[in-house]
Amino acid sequence: MVILITEDGYIAEGKQPEVGKRYYLTDAESGTEAQNKAFHALVQEYFKSGAFSYPAKTFQELKDFIKRDLGAGFENFVYATPEGIKRATTTDEIPEEYRTAQYTMGRLKSWSKYTKRERRETMDALIAQMLLVGVQTKKFNEIMTGMEGLWQKKD
Repeated sequence: MVILITEDGYIAEGKQPEVGKRYYLTDAESGTEAQNKAFHALVQEYFKSGAFSYPAKTFQELKDFIKRDLGAGFENFVYATPEGIKRATTTDEIPEEYRTAQYTMGRLKSWSKYTKRERRETMDALIAQMLLVGVQTKKFNEIMTGMEGLWQKKD
């Protein structure tokens, strides 16, 4: 259920809340706790499977590669020049001669700052990759079963 708080009360999308029943209210734009748990469970299962091609030795390293390649990527950059350290919010702001790993470092966007849509898109890409490389463990199948129907819901 999604609700919009107005001066006169609220407008509910979909099923109306029931009188006397308690609900958790979260911002519909931000990621949900269910998405958070599902993402970390997927990454953990991917890590345990060993089926990934990333040079990750730890769960955190694998999660960072996934956020970089399948997720929202970097939120900002720093790069070194003869004049000193400079900051940039996009790679386009970095002069061409400094766009190498030798001169530039990026800061990955924190999972906690991902929007609901960014989380869903990242998990869709992760699931597709896991299926492509053949992850078919019991836990992975349980996660997939638990997520059935979630992707059809509105953003």
